[in-house]
Order: sequence, then structure tokens, then C-alpha cells
Amino acid sequence: MRLYHHSISTCSRRVMMAALHMGTPLELTEVNLMSPEDRRRLVAINPNSKLPVLQDGEFTLWESCAIMQYLADRTHGQDLYPDNILIRADINRWMMWGVQHFAPPISTLCYENIWKGMSGRGGPDAAEIDRAGRLIAQFAAVLEQHLAGRDWVVCDTLTLADLALAPSLTYIQQAKLPVTQFPKLMAWLGRVSQLDAWKQTMPIW
Repeated sequence: MRLYHHSISTCSRRVMMAALHMGTPLELTEVNLMSPEDRRRLVAINPNSKLPVLQDGEFTLWESCAIMQYLADRTHGQDLYPDNILIRADINRWMMWGVQHFAPPISTLCYENIWKGMSGRGGPDAAEIDRAGRLIAQFAAVLEQHLAGRDWVVCDTLTLADLALAPSLTYIQQAKLPVTQFPKLMAWLGRVSQLDAWKQTMPIW
């Protein structure tokens, strides 16, 4: 199986963390999103022009959480995505919540406070920062409440839910993400950050 990714992509990092933790072998191809030629190649395998993309023989799969679930189903003996239908439904709920609610405003702050300036597109937009910051605080409060009395997002052990949510917080300092006032969220992130898979996939600046 081949994964097209980029080391600074938090969506790519979700998949990489899951594969590393489960011991799922992947061949890696890094895509330079600043290269027009690499962009053309990417569109050929993902019409959304987004990373990551998994190729397994003739089968091509995009969307990071779908890839994580597929890899778990392909990995014998993994424990990140149990067969129990109720546990899977709960994991799926939090993975979808992450990509629908939690990650988008975080991506906005990452763009405004990091990538926008690096790509020469001007300075941060104060209105966008305010809007995204309020949404992040709103949804971080949901996760904070959910984590009361628990170490992990689903059940009492690490699952795909944790590995889907935590990478969104990769640039917590650089993007000035307004989440440090949530102690349970920060304690959970601290537990995730102790995982070898987190340490091995941390982007180098």
C-alpha cells in the first residue's frame, strides 16, 4: 500500500500515526504542494487535490479518516478500531465530529497565523481569526466536557478517535490555538504526545 502525504499535513499525520501504532507497512510518497507538477499528479489520483491519498493495488482511497478505518480493517490484531459495533459507532462519531466541527476552524487559524505568511499571501485577517477562535473554543468545550473522568475519547483505551482528533492540535503554539484554557483537553493531548507514533510524526521546523 502506498500513501501520498506531506510531513506538515495534519490530515496525513492522522494516517501516519495510525499506521505506525498498528505496525501497518506503507510505502510513502511525499507530495510537494508548492510544486505545480506534483499538484498535477495529485489531482490525477484525488480530484479534490488534497492529501493524504492511499493506493492499494487498483484501489485508490482519499479522506484521512476513511483511510484510517481501511488500514485498521486491513491490519490483523489491531486494537484501535474494535469489531464491536457500538464502539465503532462511537469512534466514527468522534472522527466525523473532528473533521466536521473541530478541525475546520483550527485549519483557518493555521492558515492565518502560519501558512498565509509563509506563502506570501499577506498578514492575518483579524476577522477570520476572531471567527475561527470562537468556533474552536466552542467545540473544545465539548471535548473538554466529554473528557471529564476519562483518559481517552472512547472507552478506556487509545482508539482511532484519539488519533483522528489530536493531530489537528499539532501547531497549537505556532497557530495560537485557543485551547490551553481547557485542562482536561490539554491533559489528554499530553497523553497522546507521549505515544511513539506522535513523536515519530512530529513535523520538523
